Amino acid sequence: MSLLEGKNVLIFGVANKHSIAWAIAEAFSAQGAEVGLSYGIPQLEKRVRPLAQEIGSQFVEKCDVTSDDEIDAVFQKAADHFGQIDVLVHAVAYAPSAELEGRFYDTTREGFRIAMDISAYSLVALAQRAYTLMPEGGSILTLTYYGAEKVVPHYNVMGVAKAALEASTRYLAADLGPDGIRVNAISAGPIKTLAAAGIAGFRKMLGYVGERAPLRRNIDQSEVAKTALWLCSDLGSGVTGEVVYVDAGYHILGMPEPPETWE
Repeated sequence: MSLLEGKNVLIFGVANKHSIAWAIAEAFSAQGAEVGLSYGIPQLEKRVRPLAQEIGSQFVEKCDVTSDDEIDAVFQKAADHFGQIDVLVHAVAYAPSAELEGRFYDTTREGFRIAMDISAYSLVALAQRAYTLMPEGGSILTLTYYGAEKVVPHYNVMGVAKAALEASTRYLAADLGPDGIRVNAISAGPIKTLAAAGIAGFRKMLGYVGERAPLRRNIDQSEVAKTALWLCSDLGSGVTGEVVYVDAGYHILGMPEPPETWE
């Protein structure tokens, strides 16, 4: 029997075929789930609808996660379409590109507000609506990054937003656990996605991690999707409030081995 047979899944944050959210959608669909997709801005519709057709998804909706009205509308449509949902995937993050250059010290008030609203509070907003559609329990999953706990060049305000996201994961897990709803996060290593392209020096970061990580390589979207699969299926039934790393082991390093040219 497939791991998600008969389950309804709602995934927010699909942008294109390189999105981690899309890899998760593919993996969940392959394991029997009925998957609904949501994208953030109108320009993405032409990319997301063909992807939805690939997995036979009949639910594709735009949702600006800064708008309570739009969130309410999407979840009402989800209630009408699915009846109830079993899994919510939150793969939404954004900060103005100017905030992902230079120093964190130069973060603007508006840039901070936008990053926190879209990247962190949106998980809470989606969980509030998903809760009412999970009467028999379920699983909520979000995506984070190591910059939430250690300083990563140019990640800046996004690191602070991801730290808030990880704390939100724990608080939601405590609140919703009595109702059988598990809440977890995956901390993925750097991957070439649309979101990553906005970080200054990302290619150098990708090369550095690939050389230094214990597995001596970077990870890809499919590896995150496989971890999402076990966390959101019955294989992860006893896991909640966790940040699970899928980063080829990079996060365990205190000091990577210095180059031989150093003395």
